[in-house]
Amino acid sequence: MLSAIKNRFILLLQLFLVMIYIIFEELIWEGIAKPIYETIHALKILQKLELKLQSVTPSIVLVIFVVLLAIVEAFGIYAGILFVSGQVLLGLTLYIAKIPVAAFTFWLFRVTEEKLMQFGWFKWIYDWIMKAIDWLKSCEMYKKTMERLVQVKMSLKVFKEKYFSGESPFIEKMKRLYNTVKDALRK
Repeated sequence: MLSAIKNRFILLLQLFLVMIYIIFEELIWEGIAKPIYETIHALKILQKLELKLQSVTPSIVLVIFVVLLAIVEAFGIYAGILFVSGQVLLGLTLYIAKIPVAAFTFWLFRVTEEKLMQFGWFKWIYDWIMKAIDWLKSCEMYKKTMERLVQVKMSLKVFKEKYFSGESPFIEKMKRLYNTVKDALRK
């Protein structure tokens, strides 16, 4: 009996972790932050900054990175608190506002990773996080959820192509209905 409760608790914990990871990876990173990161990475001013960062000591890089990461995480936690307390729009706005800062922080990590990894404790934490993500991705629940997510994405793509492509009869009907309603309201 106790073993069954323990196993269910572990499954619920895994499900929670898998869902959180998928939400952050698929929705926030892939949909929002990655395009911002790529835009940031392509900016010429940041390419100049990247060259300057090569001459900065690892300690300074670490302080800058930790401060930015702390700001991003604090914004995320506060946005969550606002969201849960019923201030959904404010929480969502704060969370969306933090995404460019998070993308910049990720960019900073990527361009200074070698310097940051000189700190043993930092490397240990990074390696531990990567192992945890690898473990999560190896869980059967994650694999099945991702398979289902791929199916949903494909269904949405087919739906979009069928009903929202440029030559879609559905779109043409919606445009005609809109124009009819607009003309009727003008009279």
